[in-house]
Amino acid sequence: MTTRTDIETAHARIRTDIRRTPLLWLDPALCLKLECLQRGGTFKPRGAFNRLRSAGDLSRGVVAASGGNHGVATALAAQALGARADIFVPEISAAAKRTRILAHGANLVVGGATYFDALAASTKHAEATGAVVVHAYDQPEVLAGQGTVALEWQQDAPGLTHVLVAVGGGGLIGGMAAWYAGQGVQVIAVEPETSRALHAAMQAGRPVDVPVSGVAADSLGARSAGALMFEIARHHVAQCVLVADDAITAAQKHLWQTAQVVAEPGGAAAMAALLCGAFVPPPGARVGVLVCGANCDPGSVG
Repeated sequence: MTTRTDIETAHARIRTDIRRTPLLWLDPALCLKLECLQRGGTFKPRGAFNRLRSAGDLSRGVVAASGGNHGVATALAAQALGARADIFVPEISAAAKRTRILAHGANLVVGGATYFDALAASTKHAEATGAVVVHAYDQPEVLAGQGTVALEWQQDAPGLTHVLVAVGGGGLIGGMAAWYAGQGVQVIAVEPETSRALHAAMQAGRPVDVPVSGVAADSLGARSAGALMFEIARHHVAQCVLVADDAITAAQKHLWQTAQVVAEPGGAAAMAALLCGAFVPPPGARVGVLVCGANCDPGSVG
C-alpha cells in the first residue's frame, strides 16, 4: 500500500519536473488547489514523471492508454526524458487532448469505443516491444506521484478539514488519501452519476465493472476502480458522493464566472459536489476543492 514515505520520495524525485500549483482562497473556509495550471493541464504529470524516472531504461519506449489527460502527461514526460511514446486513446477522447498529445511528439493511436479498448491495445504493444508501461491509475509509482498533490496542499493549507477530489480510476484520490491518512482530514470522493466506479466498488466491497457515459467520461470514465487505490480508499476515503452532468457543467461556468478558472468537466466535478449540495460541509469546516484539469476548449465554459 502506498505510504507517506513513498509520496515524500516521489516528490523529491519529480519536484523539478512539475509545478507547485497555487492555491486560491474563495473565502476563509474554501480553498481551491489549481492543478489545472499543472504542466499538461492536469495533475497527471506527477504520476507519469515518477513512473518514468523510477523505471530506468527507456530505450524501448514508453506506452500508455488514456482517455486523454494521462496520454498528454505521459507524452510530456517521455519527451522531457528523451523517450519515444506511443499513446492509445479511445474514440471518445477530446480533440483538444489529442492535439496536446501530438504536440509533445508522441505517436497517437486512436481506436476502440472505450478506455479499456485502448488499454487492451496498449498492452499488446507493450508485450511486443518491451516498452515501459505507464498505467493511468493502477500502478504504485503513479499513485505515489499523484499523492504529491496532497503533500503540497497540506504544507500550504495545513488547517483544512475536508478535501474534495474527483475520481475516475482512482489514482489521484488513492495517492491523496494515502497522504492524508491519520492526519485529521476527511477525503471526499466525487464521481459523476454516470461513471461511478468507486461508488460501486464501495458498495460491492471490491472493484466491479460499471457502465460509463456523460460529460466527464473522457477523464473520469473508468470502467472499474483500480485495485491498488481501492485498498486505500476503503480505509481512508470518508465519503463518496455523486453529481449529475448538469451540476458539472454548472460548476465549470461558476469557476469561470467567479474566479476566471478554466476547468474541463472532470476538473470541475469536485466543485460541483459543493455547489449542488451533494456534499454539505459540517459547521466549522475548512474545505479544499481540487480543480484537477483544464484540457478543454475555453469557449465551452463561458
